[in-house]
Amino acid sequence: MSDAYSRDYGHLPVLAAEAVSALAPQDGETYVDATMGGGGYTRMLLERADCRVIAFDRDPAAMQAAQIWAEKYGSRLTIVQRPFAEMVEALEEVSISQVHGVVMDLGVSSLQLDEGMRGFSFRHDGPLNMRMDQQSTLDARELLNRAEEKDLADIFYIYGEEKKSRIAAREIVRVRQSEPIETTGQLSTLLEKVLGPQGREKIHPATRIFQAIRIFINDELGQLAKGLLAAERILAAAGRLAAVTFHSLEDRLVKRFLTQRSAVQQAGSRHMPDVVTSDVMPTFSLAARRPVLPSAEEIAANPRARSAKLRAAVRTQTPAQEVGPEFLRSIGLPQPVFSPALRNWS
Repeated sequence: MSDAYSRDYGHLPVLAAEAVSALAPQDGETYVDATMGGGGYTRMLLERADCRVIAFDRDPAAMQAAQIWAEKYGSRLTIVQRPFAEMVEALEEVSISQVHGVVMDLGVSSLQLDEGMRGFSFRHDGPLNMRMDQQSTLDARELLNRAEEKDLADIFYIYGEEKKSRIAAREIVRVRQSEPIETTGQLSTLLEKVLGPQGREKIHPATRIFQAIRIFINDELGQLAKGLLAAERILAAAGRLAAVTFHSLEDRLVKRFLTQRSAVQQAGSRHMPDVVTSDVMPTFSLAARRPVLPSAEEIAANPRARSAKLRAAVRTQTPAQEVGPEFLRSIGLPQPVFSPALRNWS
């Protein structure tokens, strides 16, 4: 990306040009930026075509930051402070039943990571918080100082895929008996000591556990599953969905959802044709068999891009499918059983 291009749009999300191109914005159409953040996708869509964008974010900080640039676009831009899982309800309130594209930039934003007082990053010392919308009754500090050891171990393993989850949980419980764990610096130091080097992986020992806590606190995977279903409902025929993920749990949900909804999966051999997985008419067609990955140039400029994957699909004319209780499990949404106390807090 050129410096001029970056200045025009502020901080650019990962795979920004690729995601916007996947939506192919057209004049007169309406698009949803499900995760506004710094507004990178929103501004690119509005500059690419004479279109309208409904931008969602549940973080008050994103709303405040948008005041700097949003006025430029007038009535073409509507900003909504709600989780993207509530897209259907929010659009109904402004008399919009269908849109032509939905883009999702999942996980935590750079705005959140770079602000130490938000408590998202082990690289900036600050209070343990990690709440995206500040409305949850449970924050990271309370979770770490009150949850049972088994619950902590399960959270670290399920949402962070941390192999040493039980060791980390045991040490956290031991330490908090003498002093509460209050800051990201305390937690990061503790994890660095107890988990040690990560072998061939060039990541900080605290990476997976910080991820796990954040995902649990904000119900990110549950929100994603609901958001995908909402996108299926609001996208018009030929409308496009583009989702950028940053770790395997997110990508697994998006991949399995689109695989099911396209009713096609790849056969075991590249010489064999694709096979239909069900008799249900597909609600999406895949834009490509494989995800789009960031270029070496983008990764060099932004190391956070290294794990990103873009998956895109096009909406068919088939009405949105009804889902039952088995749907969430079928697309890979974890179904952990926590203690009654933790369920009550969260």
